[in-house]
Amino acid sequence: MSSERQLDVLRAIVQDYVRSREPVGSRNLVERHNLDVSPATIRNDMAALEEGGYIAQPHTSAGRIPTDKGYRLFVDQISVVKPLSPAERRAITDLLEGAVDLEDVLERTVRLLAQLTQQVAVVQYPSLRRSTLLHVELVPSGPARLMVIIITDNGRVEQRSVERGTPADEVLVAELRARLNAVGVGRRLPQLRVALEELAVAFAPADQDLVRDVSRVVLDTMSESVEERIVMAGTANLARADVDFPGTIGPVLEALEEQVVLLHLLSEMADDAPGTPLAVRIGRETHHENLSETSIIASGYGGEGIGAVAQLGILGPTRMDYPSTMASVRAVARYLSKILAG
Repeated sequence: MSSERQLDVLRAIVQDYVRSREPVGSRNLVERHNLDVSPATIRNDMAALEEGGYIAQPHTSAGRIPTDKGYRLFVDQISVVKPLSPAERRAITDLLEGAVDLEDVLERTVRLLAQLTQQVAVVQYPSLRRSTLLHVELVPSGPARLMVIIITDNGRVEQRSVERGTPADEVLVAELRARLNAVGVGRRLPQLRVALEELAVAFAPADQDLVRDVSRVVLDTMSESVEERIVMAGTANLARADVDFPGTIGPVLEALEEQVVLLHLLSEMADDAPGTPLAVRIGRETHHENLSETSIIASGYGGEGIGAVAQLGILGPTRMDYPSTMASVRAVARYLSKILAG
């Protein structure tokens, strides 16, 4: 980009095209935007932008539309994500604070995000491997079975069982419960593994097998890849945007049905810029042919950067209102993090 003025022209083209869905001509830019230059200068700037690959002419005698490269530059120049309106913030708070459990809060989150953005919303389930142990409960179940209930800081509750040849003594169960929570609460998997490795030596030799079995169940559960699941809402929004897909929305719908595609993309985006609040992939940056006419905006939740336990975001056509959509994704991620930390 050779000048700030050309960047202003690009911003104006993106804004007009997102609003009107029509190619933008120099006359419209002069009429709608206070660019303080002549129409001839704007035409020269548009020619330079087209030569640089930031805008394109869809057909002869038409105006110009942004390319993926143009959208990318536009998004990269958004230095401050605008805040949501008070009404939007109240809507988020009211809906999410009424949730009764993790399943409910994620379902509410994805519906809310789809409504706010009018795009397809996706929320990844929290990763146990990135979660912190909140509590372990041990409950005798049957004559020789011990139920192990594992609760994490993001609201996940996992239940496993340990089979024993003989009933576990109630005093032993109480002591093991207390010691597990004393050394494990507040730790993520790497630290938890170290903390539980030597736990058995604090018990009598006859009890050490049970201690090791329970510790192994806790560690195995926290190691599981149970985050390989997403919740989705707003697919019907694509039908209302079918004009943005020159061919058909069929390939996009096929990609959405393959959850592994979205999960892979969300994981990649989390790794793109760790520590940043938002990640955006535009068009062919998704590296998936069926999604080459879409953009994805994602944010981690449950913690900042590498502390995030999972991702949420939206998918829609490349012609979208990036500033508003980015604001919605960021705000919902923050509120979801706050609810889970509650």
